[in-house]
Amino acid sequence: MKAPYDGDRGQDAGGDPAGQVPPSSQPAEDPYVQDAYNRDPYWAQDLSAQDPVTEALYDRASHPPPPPGTYPDAREMYRQPPAQQYAPDPRVWAQTPPPEPAGPSRLPYGDDPHTTQYTGVDDLVSRAGDEGPSPDAFAHLYRDQQGTGQVLSPPEPETAAPPPPAKKQSKAAGLLKSSAVMAAGTLVSRLTGFVRSLVITAALGAALLGDSFTVAYTLPTMIYILTVGGGLNSVFVPQLVRSMKNDDDGGEAYANRLLTLVMVALGAIVALAVFGAPLLVHAMSPTIAGDPAANNVAVTFARYCLPTIFFMGVHVVMGQILNARGKFGAMMWTPVLNNIVMITTFGLFIWVYGTAADSSMTVRTIPPEGVRLLGIGTLLGLAVQALAMMPYLRETGFRFRPRFDWKGHGLGKTVKLAKWTVLFVLANQAGVLVVTQLATAAGKASGEDGTGILAYSNAQLIWGMPQAIITVSVMAALLPRISRSASDGDSGAVRDDISQGLRNSAVAIVPIAFLFLALGVPLSILMFSSSGLDSARSMGFILMAFALGLVPYSVQYVVLRGFYAYEDTRTPFYNTVIVAAVNAAASAVAYLVLPSRWAVVGMAAAYGLAYAVGVGVAWRRLRNRLGGDLDGGRVLRTYARLCLACVPGALGAGAVAYLVLNHVSGGALGSVLALVGGSVVLLGIFFVAAKKMRIEELNALVGMVRGRLGR
Repeated sequence: MKAPYDGDRGQDAGGDPAGQVPPSSQPAEDPYVQDAYNRDPYWAQDLSAQDPVTEALYDRASHPPPPPGTYPDAREMYRQPPAQQYAPDPRVWAQTPPPEPAGPSRLPYGDDPHTTQYTGVDDLVSRAGDEGPSPDAFAHLYRDQQGTGQVLSPPEPETAAPPPPAKKQSKAAGLLKSSAVMAAGTLVSRLTGFVRSLVITAALGAALLGDSFTVAYTLPTMIYILTVGGGLNSVFVPQLVRSMKNDDDGGEAYANRLLTLVMVALGAIVALAVFGAPLLVHAMSPTIAGDPAANNVAVTFARYCLPTIFFMGVHVVMGQILNARGKFGAMMWTPVLNNIVMITTFGLFIWVYGTAADSSMTVRTIPPEGVRLLGIGTLLGLAVQALAMMPYLRETGFRFRPRFDWKGHGLGKTVKLAKWTVLFVLANQAGVLVVTQLATAAGKASGEDGTGILAYSNAQLIWGMPQAIITVSVMAALLPRISRSASDGDSGAVRDDISQGLRNSAVAIVPIAFLFLALGVPLSILMFSSSGLDSARSMGFILMAFALGLVPYSVQYVVLRGFYAYEDTRTPFYNTVIVAAVNAAASAVAYLVLPSRWAVVGMAAAYGLAYAVGVGVAWRRLRNRLGGDLDGGRVLRTYARLCLACVPGALGAGAVAYLVLNHVSGGALGSVLALVGGSVVLLGIFFVAAKKMRIEELNALVGMVRGRLGR
């Protein structure tokens, strides 16, 4: 009976390490078992001494044995053929096939044969394909004899198995982790921003003095966005990612050139803006500029606030460098420092002069020392925010070195791309300018607190918090990945990421929009009652008008990131022109048609209407850009089902708030009861309805939370 094939032994037919093989009388002549006795230590001493009977009958005088080490190798016919480079190996079930020849790929779906990774059955089941041949089971029988004669090569020492490779995070897990870090920072930043708005409103009131400070405080942000802000926020992230990918130094030189260019440009812009502050205030609000006392206060505030343009730009560039290097938290956490400085500044103002309700301070009675205190505190807050980014940059290995060799290093292409983004924000800020002029005029014409631009800004601040915490955080983590997919020409990956961003953010955005609609009044009373119940109630009505516009506003933000990933800034510009035109026209209609008391409420509703129109235009263009497929059916079903689940809860929450505020208490205590009761009703009904509808995204979110809690 022949021995079975021992494929795990002797892939090389050269024999044992000592260069000797058994004589022809031994069974090792059989090619199937020729290596069975390779490890026998007696071969190294005397070939005839293996069998005692043969040793006794052997005539050494007539037939002397050959000296050790001279026995010829096995005949060629018994050698196993050498293994080919890509020959099948019987020990591995599913081997990696030989590489594809040069030329068009024969793989399905156009996969790249040079980057396609094959995984065999052994790897999937037990990674048995990584195991080497089994050691000789009888080697231990000869260990005590290895010290005599010619010693065989010692077995290789067993080495500890290398630790298993770290388990790679899935794309969704990495996205959730990055989004969670940014969402936490943005949440704290927004909460402290709310406190800042509360303190500002309490210190200056919601009348003409508060409107004057709001105009001056808004000017730097508007000028920054009009000049370089739009390009920095949208265009330079894909450019930084590409420079990190393609440049030998990991994009550090490009980042230094960009930061130097921005600092020089912003320095010049600040000088011009401070010199032209009276003209800027007049452009923002002719109503305030027409009042000498209000104009004087606004111009003074503006000259303190305008240098913050420089620190805004430096902060954003540093944050984008960190984002491109995979560090997302710093940009979301450092604004907390700015808010803390401003809260402290306005708190000192209240400590010295009292609240607006107590001091009845106006544009004519505010002291110059008070204006100086508030101006210096505002400037100091932005400076601290920008300088706080330096330790994070040093942690990533980035060192800022001013570089003025801007020509011929890709910045020209970036500036050309940013041209359309500048026009984009120009159109957007044109709409903001119209709303600011109309809101200040309506507030002064109505003669009531809480009906001007400060009330509009406070309501918009509350309304934009979910957008900044959820949508912006999700897309800030997705944008580098979308940029890489767009650079590789993978439109399917771009579509999937945009669809994921839309659906994941909708789970929270849609219920919060209905929450603002149902509980806007008690929320505003709770936050702004220090400025007076009437003004706080007016802000609540403005927030309710803003509420449902949060949904198209969030969708618009996500869709435009798809154009920026393809370095297409012209299409967002045209889209924003449409949004700004609709917003300005609808706001003008609200100002002309509605009473002055309700004009700003109508402007808030016009804001959401404008973005609803913009979403329709942007969606169609991006769908065509991605080959006619943007996963629209799935996204639309998600939003529609979420809205249907929110409607009954919003009705119940609104009823609770109305009953509490009108029959229990209309002050801060009543607003707390209304908020708690209404939120429980809305979220409870929504959750039950969404579970009944089996909304996939909500179930995934609940499962993730339960997994985090260990349940």
